[in-house]
Amino acid sequence: MKKIVRKTYPLEFSVGLLLLIFVTSCFMAQQIFVVSIHDIKDNHTDLLGVMLVSLAVIIMVLIIWEEILFPIRVKEVKGGILFSNRKKKLKVQVLMYLCIPLIFAYVYFSFEVKLLRFILWAAVCMGAPVLEKLISGITNFNDFLLLTDDFIEYKNNEKEGRFSVAEVQQIIIITEERIVSKKMQLDFKDGNSVVIDLDEMELDVFYETIDKFTEKHYGSLLKQA
Repeated sequence: MKKIVRKTYPLEFSVGLLLLIFVTSCFMAQQIFVVSIHDIKDNHTDLLGVMLVSLAVIIMVLIIWEEILFPIRVKEVKGGILFSNRKKKLKVQVLMYLCIPLIFAYVYFSFEVKLLRFILWAAVCMGAPVLEKLISGITNFNDFLLLTDDFIEYKNNEKEGRFSVAEVQQIIIITEERIVSKKMQLDFKDGNSVVIDLDEMELDVFYETIDKFTEKHYGSLLKQA
């Protein structure tokens, strides 16, 4: 069973905002093409180019603002809850992203464009913010955090472990708001400690839910740093 962590905006609002972005992009994307605004209105072929560029902008927005297509959910399991990077979401996002360079390649070879402005638009749509999100998702593709009443299990790239709650002396939640960092430190009764780097696992959207779960289920062990 999956539970929505954070509700999305109403469908009408999301569609309306996307439509507004598309129309605005259509108006601004005209500067990419050599022909004038008046000529574009009269030339359906160049109008197609404007609409394709605007479509690339919409795809970029959908990848960045992923809650529109992919509501944030956690999976409830027996006695606890599982936080993980949704693999299906990432695969769809990668396929969506690949459409962006294809669109710009088609526009470049099919229409007469102003090269510098074309490159700037392509760089924005294919640039660092989107690419960084995808790379982060791919890097953390198999990462997860499983919290139950009996044990805590996690995987962070090559780091992983499964620990019995009965062996834990205290749980320290380390939060550094200045650098948006969050870690879970497990101090065991035998004197050993393990730090789970939540900020490295693309689990930032789950921070509030993780806090609520730990407070409810590990309250006697919990300590804030």
